[in-house]
Amino acid sequence: MQIQPFSVNDGEGIRTNIFMAGCPLRCKWCSNPEGFSRKEVVGWYRRRCIGCGACVSVCPQGIGTDMDEAASGKTGHELCIACGACADACPENARIRMVSLMDADEVIEEVHRHRIFYSFSGGGVTFSGGEATSQPEFLEYLSRELYDMGYSLALETCGYFEFDRVKDSLERMDLIFIDLKHMDPEVHMRYTGVSNEKILQNIRNLGTLRKKDGGCAGRGPEIVVRIPVIGGVNNSEENISASAAYVRSVLPDAGMELLPYHRLGKIKYEALGMQWLQDDFFTPGKDEMERLRELVREQGVKNADYR
Repeated sequence: MQIQPFSVNDGEGIRTNIFMAGCPLRCKWCSNPEGFSRKEVVGWYRRRCIGCGACVSVCPQGIGTDMDEAASGKTGHELCIACGACADACPENARIRMVSLMDADEVIEEVHRHRIFYSFSGGGVTFSGGEATSQPEFLEYLSRELYDMGYSLALETCGYFEFDRVKDSLERMDLIFIDLKHMDPEVHMRYTGVSNEKILQNIRNLGTLRKKDGGCAGRGPEIVVRIPVIGGVNNSEENISASAAYVRSVLPDAGMELLPYHRLGKIKYEALGMQWLQDDFFTPGKDEMERLRELVREQGVKNADYR
């Protein structure tokens, strides 16, 4: 888990993002690979390292300063047990905890520290990942406690979850962002590792939600279907039009947000010693993105923009 305060792109106002590790998808363009599994992770940023050896002096595994270097057939990344001693010792933040264990009370305490910013900006808390629904019990507890405290809640999800298992948590949200990567199940499988069938059904299921307090005549949370627009994968006019048509048919009040692909996660792959395999993807240009947003409007779906 990681906590990011002062976010302004993941809901209304200033927000605290709670990144919960673990994800059932393996999107080939993922910019947060540290969140693939539910375990602690320490990364190494080569460009920050000054080779002082402070990390070596405290490492119980005897890992050298260069975590990419192999010893006995394994790299430092493979030998690392993520105890975090090196991150505490490093004077330049070249070693850093990318995923840490936290209990619920620690998370809530961290949220409380920034509550004044939520009050003045109309912000709140956004559950993200990784994938927040991959930890359903933790999400249930946190969402219930923070909801009862009056915080505005939002969720960012890949959409691949058991709906009934997280329904109570979903009903506490004021805003839900759900991804739709591709309408073709085979293409979806090729680039994410899973079919889109469950995701499409869960987008439909979101229309059954009602706020727990019964406010606004039982109206449910606001829904925004997000498409990360990946050049060479899902940026065809046919796919975007089909996606918008589906959203209009099952969630006529929902908005859609098209987000152009970016390579900001590349440095994380380097820090984790993972291979970067995104050279075939590209960022659609401004004119192309506007045309795709126009296609969404032509299907009768409103464009959302939280970026």
